Amino acid sequence: MDIPGVGVITALSFYTAVDYPERFKKSSDVAAYFGLTPRQYQSGEVNHVTGISKRGDPAVRRALIQAATVLLLHSKQWNTLKAWGVRLAKRIGFSKARVAVARKLAIIMHRMWINNDRFRSKALHRDEIATLKKEVGKENSALVVA
Repeated sequence: MDIPGVGVITALSFYTAVDYPERFKKSSDVAAYFGLTPRQYQSGEVNHVTGISKRGDPAVRRALIQAATVLLLHSKQWNTLKAWGVRLAKRIGFSKARVAVARKLAIIMHRMWINNDRFRSKALHRDEIATLKKEVGKENSALVVA
């Protein structure tokens, strides 16, 4: 896979769990299939939104979350996906941000598989990277790599 953070194990586990990608109408359904969407309880006027639903294959969900962690912490290549995840981590916290990035990775991987395409992310300019590093600051220095 060309996606930063996604290795062979993540790609193979995703491939075997999805098996037939055309069975999902939308790519966002894949994230729900793996339990990477918020759990909701609605009844009348009550609307409770809690953590992720944890439905589907836990091994694939774990691999996707690990890939998101690698993308955010250890990938030296800055792209729009990593920048989005770093900004999100600053705003809502690292744990929630890595689940959101894992959800987005599942959607991207499914779309790439359907379209038989490669990962093409917009590379960030040096000025944008410097601005991001300043935004994140020293309190989240683990998120700023290279």
